[in-house]
Amino acid sequence: MLADLTEIGQEAVICKGGRGGRGNAKFANSANRAPTFAEFGEPGEARNLILELKLLADVGLVGYPSVGKSSLVASCSAARPEIADYHFTTITPVLGVVKTDYEKSFVMADIPGLIEGAADGVGLGHDFLRHVERTKLILHIVDASGIEGRDPVEDYHKINAELKKYSEKIARRTQILVANKIDLPEAQENLPRLKKLAEEEGLKFFEISAATRQGVKELISYVGEWLDNYVEEPETEDETKVYDENKEDPEKITITRNISGELVVNGKAIEKLVAMTNFLNDEAVRRFQYIWRIKGIDNKLKAKGVKEGDTVHIGEMEFEYRE
Repeated sequence: MLADLTEIGQEAVICKGGRGGRGNAKFANSANRAPTFAEFGEPGEARNLILELKLLADVGLVGYPSVGKSSLVASCSAARPEIADYHFTTITPVLGVVKTDYEKSFVMADIPGLIEGAADGVGLGHDFLRHVERTKLILHIVDASGIEGRDPVEDYHKINAELKKYSEKIARRTQILVANKIDLPEAQENLPRLKKLAEEEGLKFFEISAATRQGVKELISYVGEWLDNYVEEPETEDETKVYDENKEDPEKITITRNISGELVVNGKAIEKLVAMTNFLNDEAVRRFQYIWRIKGIDNKLKAKGVKEGDTVHIGEMEFEYRE
């Protein structure tokens, strides 16, 4: 990870531009008062990036497909996610602004349905799970009716197993267990089991019907109060070390072979020197050869088995090796 931008106006320099090349006057000395060469400008940095959007929501809804997450967002906010009786109706997260009774609001994110194996990328697992990372509170929605042929208690354990597998930090986040679809007769069989599950897990438990709005007002009021009393956890240093290329020794030189068996010289300083040298100028070439010897690259190449006439790559340039 190079940068994590979470605040308005926050910036990060991902690639730095190169400095301008020095003119011939910079290379004047007592032996050569009027050098006839100058440097090219230093090339700017370039890299391929993967940019990830993580939604900033106070509350995230997780659960299997078709448990009623989209219906809940639609019932308590102005958001209008697509709602249908088939799996994965929601394929991108939907944000809804929920107003509480006392003229305050919070942002709720309808995270698309997770499935078993999501932490390993099954379905769109990683695309969905990363949006849970920013939430302060998780509403774990289960289908109390079980009309999809699944057991809501098993669903709860499977989803939490995926969250834990993806991130221990997410797994520790406060959850509220929400039994949806209690307006259906089949739900009455599972509600005692879900209440017992909430007690065993130490979770706050709500029974709602997003379709009829039964219990939704009480749930939203509780969530609003919980967020008002929420205290941000101090950030702990991530065990994963962030790569910092500036900590690398610019003078370090490594020599490898490419797939064609040709020698490749790698090193920040030497690659920059090659890029900034005008090889059409004899004086510039002599300076390059002098620095080449000072850095001992000849000896390093010989140790790697270089032979007369071999092709040697440095940065974007290739050279034919001569003693």
